[in-house]
Amino acid sequence: MSSPKDVAELTATLRDRGYIADRGLATALFVAISLRRPILLEGEVGVGKTEVAKTLAAAFGRRLIRLQCYEGIDTNQALYEWDYARQMLYIRALSERQLADADAVDKLFGPKFLLERPLLDAVRAGDQAVLLIDEIDRADDEFEAFLLEILSDFQISIPEIGTVKAEQPPLVILTSNRTRELHDALKRRCLYHWIGYPSAEREVEIVLTRAPEVSELLTRKVVAAVHRLRELDLAKPPGVAETIDWAATLHFLGETDLEPEAAADTLGAVVKERDDLELVKDNLDAIMTGA
Repeated sequence: MSSPKDVAELTATLRDRGYIADRGLATALFVAISLRRPILLEGEVGVGKTEVAKTLAAAFGRRLIRLQCYEGIDTNQALYEWDYARQMLYIRALSERQLADADAVDKLFGPKFLLERPLLDAVRAGDQAVLLIDEIDRADDEFEAFLLEILSDFQISIPEIGTVKAEQPPLVILTSNRTRELHDALKRRCLYHWIGYPSAEREVEIVLTRAPEVSELLTRKVVAAVHRLRELDLAKPPGVAETIDWAATLHFLGETDLEPEAAADTLGAVVKERDDLELVKDNLDAIMTGA
């Protein structure tokens, strides 16, 4: 598949797709693509970690395969499962003579009845895919350890069928919100980049790119207010995604400036916790004026 020839080209390609990457992120991604290395992106919620994988897949014509991690996820849900319902229908359709035929029974565990889950799908797709392992910090330690072999060898052993190995590995992007610390063994297998909150000027650029219908005046007022929100002791500070949502909501309501009444009415677009909402309302005047 096509790949960028340098960091500048990758930065421009991402920008053309609406993703504004700084040089540090673009460099880390360029190295990961060129050296075929997994990359771990950590950062606050809503700063664009998941969007990186989506944008790269679209930009370079690769299929996006997403493994959404959660507490209790196991290897079957990530690798493959057998289609038990179809297997039962197949058994019922066999005659007694056929049931005695070993070949007919062996077909129960053949490719026809195999349900591919994201990791097996990605290994088979190889460099035609971008594998997004999203929010790996939500999975447990055992699942994280299981990923080590996959990230090292990009091969999966299916006892009934054999070993499936990628000729060329997919581009692998792991994301983490740091709800827990990841193990060093996983980090050693990946390149690493931290995505923090952007500067005010860069955030203005991002909002204007993702929501071009919003005026620059309103965008700048919203970004300034969000940066003040992040200075408060909030349980869940707003990310860039919330900045875009707030600006787009205000524009939809016909606002051209960030007025106190409109800001109070639309806080639900940017603040998503009840206690945070009360704290913001108590400090709304200071947030609006910057005092």
